[in-house]
Amino acid sequence: MTTSVDHIGISIPNIYEAIEWYKKTFDIFQISEVMEVCSESDEIASDVFENKFKKFKIVHMCTSDGIGVELFEFIDPKNENPQNNFQFWKTGIFHIAFTTKNIEEVCKKIFTSGGKQKSKIWNLFKNKPYKICYCEDPWGNIIELSSHPYSVIWSNYTKPHIQK
Repeated sequence: MTTSVDHIGISIPNIYEAIEWYKKTFDIFQISEVMEVCSESDEIASDVFENKFKKFKIVHMCTSDGIGVELFEFIDPKNENPQNNFQFWKTGIFHIAFTTKNIEEVCKKIFTSGGKQKSKIWNLFKNKPYKICYCEDPWGNIIELSSHPYSVIWSNYTKPHIQK
């Protein structure tokens, strides 16, 4: 049995701003209209979200390699933006990663469009061109940028990266 990553879901406070930001920053394209989902009329969403919502908006987007990106704007209950969205020591997903050929350019796009560059752009190994950088979207979601596909970077390495 083969399993692959299908999509990620990102909670944001304004779906229309987020659509434009993700389109311009990562060249992600929109594959559906913005839809409004209500708990009274959507049995699947009510089950998935354990009847703890009344209404949200959702849009489906896609990367160039076919990975889905779902943006959710929760209306009731209203989306909350935590003070610290980088609680990496807590169990759960703490970042998403995009592969991009030009990390420097995408970091600049993120910064100039309201996001943050959290780390330096790092070369992972002395003898390879592999780079990473951690950033945030304008709503605090943690995004790692990677210069090469995951399997290319991490295959056959026994040390995590350049040591101090």
